[in-house]
Amino acid sequence: MVIDVYEQYFRARAEFSSVPRRAAVVKLTSDSGAGQIRYTVSVNFFPFRDEEDYSISYDAYFEKEIYSAKGRRSKKREKGFLTELRPQADALAAENGAEILWDEPLRDARLG
Repeated sequence: MVIDVYEQYFRARAEFSSVPRRAAVVKLTSDSGAGQIRYTVSVNFFPFRDEEDYSISYDAYFEKEIYSAKGRRSKKREKGFLTELRPQADALAAENGAEILWDEPLRDARLG
């Protein structure tokens, strides 16, 4: 079962496939099944041409596995992962020549 533990949209600066990307969606996702749990941090940069444009393009999607083990979801573990979310997402962005503008959220965070 895949669950977005955290998801939030922010303004961003990037360019991929010769298209400026002005926003990003940042997620912490858990994926569990058959007694295994896996957590990933992902960032997806998209054009955001106007205030109504939340069209996600998948040519600028980056993901990093931060945990994988036997077990199940743990709220305590997830709380720890949320404290590391920004540095992990910043590292993914920097590796790909992009920047997330954390002080400019486009929507409130959704927690799952």
